[in-house]
Amino acid sequence: MRTADFARWTGRFEDERDRRQALDDPDWDRGATLPPAVWASIQRFQVGEDGDGGNLVAKADEAGDPDYTRAVRLFVAEEQNHARLLARLLTAGGRPTLPGHWSDTVFVRLRRLMGLRMELLVLMVAEVVALRYYRALRDGTTDPLTRDVAARILADEERHVPFHCDRLHASLTALPRPLRRPLMTLWRLLLLTAALVVAADHGRALHHLGLPRHRFVSDVRASSGTVVTAVLAPGRATGAARERGCTPGRIAE
Repeated sequence: MRTADFARWTGRFEDERDRRQALDDPDWDRGATLPPAVWASIQRFQVGEDGDGGNLVAKADEAGDPDYTRAVRLFVAEEQNHARLLARLLTAGGRPTLPGHWSDTVFVRLRRLMGLRMELLVLMVAEVVALRYYRALRDGTTDPLTRDVAARILADEERHVPFHCDRLHASLTALPRPLRRPLMTLWRLLLLTAALVVAADHGRALHHLGLPRHRFVSDVRASSGTVVTAVLAPGRATGAARERGCTPGRIAE
């Protein structure tokens, strides 16, 4: 992919960083009240958002595109901010953060198995699942602080998925054409597996948020088709066109 495409992404991440710095933090003093199952679910998602992103940044460095590396660093900073927001939300509700969770350990190990392409494919699974989860958290509770935090994170995630789509599109064009669609079929199976695990592990929380397990899995599964279409788009498709197509949150409305 042309360097200019990632320069565009770097500019968007920088604009968002500047906007966030000028924006007031949520009003943590108002506190938060949620069912215990939802608190437990947020604790587990907070673990997944936390991390220094060093492995991803190192692989981005190896890719040799300074604009892409800069964009990845800004992406990691946003993910770290998500962890901070969720930790502050938990504190506002009188809940501690968790030192770790088995689901996060599994995802981290999968991401580190191979190179940048595998890292992004596994990361994209988490991002697509997160899109549906944070929308449920925003829309499924009447707690003002929780809705505020979820809306901020969701707005970032809706930008992250197209960003990763752009890089995966570039990465897959380097593969022989017969391998591309089977690889994305395997990715869809991995995403479906992850959605089933989340539905089982967070089922009680999803129920409180008005989202039955089967609907959560169905929505995530539907989103996967949008991602695959964008990633496998012909090389002549512009980055802007892929971005318009690779927005799973829109089809899960």
